[in-house]
Amino acid sequence: MKIKETIGIDVSKLTLDACIHSNQQSATFENSVKGFTLLVKWAYVNSECSKEHILFVFEHTGLYSEKLNEYLTEKMIPHTIIPGLEIKRSLGIVRGKNDKIDAAKIARYAHRMRDEITLSKAPSKQVATLKKLLSLRERLIKQRAGYKASLKEQKKVLVQKDCKLLFKVQQKMVVELTKQIKSIDMEMESIVKADTELLRIYNLLLSIRCIGSQAAMLLIVHTEGFTKFKNARKFAAYCGIAPYPNQSGTSIRGRTRVSPLANKKIKSLLNMCAMSSIIYNPEIRKYYHQRVAAGKNKMSTINIIRNKLVSRAFAVVNRGTPYVNVYGHAS
Repeated sequence: MKIKETIGIDVSKLTLDACIHSNQQSATFENSVKGFTLLVKWAYVNSECSKEHILFVFEHTGLYSEKLNEYLTEKMIPHTIIPGLEIKRSLGIVRGKNDKIDAAKIARYAHRMRDEITLSKAPSKQVATLKKLLSLRERLIKQRAGYKASLKEQKKVLVQKDCKLLFKVQQKMVVELTKQIKSIDMEMESIVKADTELLRIYNLLLSIRCIGSQAAMLLIVHTEGFTKFKNARKFAAYCGIAPYPNQSGTSIRGRTRVSPLANKKIKSLLNMCAMSSIIYNPEIRKYYHQRVAAGKNKMSTINIIRNKLVSRAFAVVNRGTPYVNVYGHAS
């Protein structure tokens, strides 16, 4: 696709502010299907370029931009979603904020980067549903942990016979939250089993030792069924586990480090998988202890193990065959 025109869209809860880069025309529309239709018609009428050369660009704003992404994907209209931080850092010093101005900035940034932009598309309905369920599950787990911690501390200090209702209510909340978490797990499992491709990927991921059901679900969701990232390195960068050099000229010779710009949720999950591998996977355990005994940093070794798990996940999915434990066969 040859991009000649970009339409910047600033997405908010109720409205969409759009700006055409070439002539700086702007307009506001409802953040609804009706508004999306009017937006596309307005862009095509007021732009000097033909439809196939026009690109719609907007920031990722969670639920507010989700419907727009789905609409443009369904209508097969070229569009891309750009992280807000990427646009913000490209603008230099900025004072004040205005939705129309922001839309113009998005259009200008996209036009400048049009030769490097990758088109976006909405994830499948199954993946989108899994993402929402995983988010809900995480909130419920945090709430349950809060009740458990509170109950544990109160039982140490308070007399149980004087606080029966206090303990009873919290215990019921823990039981109910556990019940709801299990129902979410069952629903996610049924969604995966109902989709042939997701089930294939899910089973391949489970073949890797120390990647469990929840880790497999999160990997499927964050990679959108392993279609969002071209290779393991790109996903590792997204997770914040890919090391980058810190050097400049002859004066700066910093250590190679991972970037703080990362998806901390998936990074934390990979860290737990890596720690589990050190305990339960003989191959990884031997590798870890050999490096540590050689004087290597423990955290850098754990990070290497996290990268190994990501590489194995992408390898089994791309290859289409389960992971083979060569270490086990050799022994």
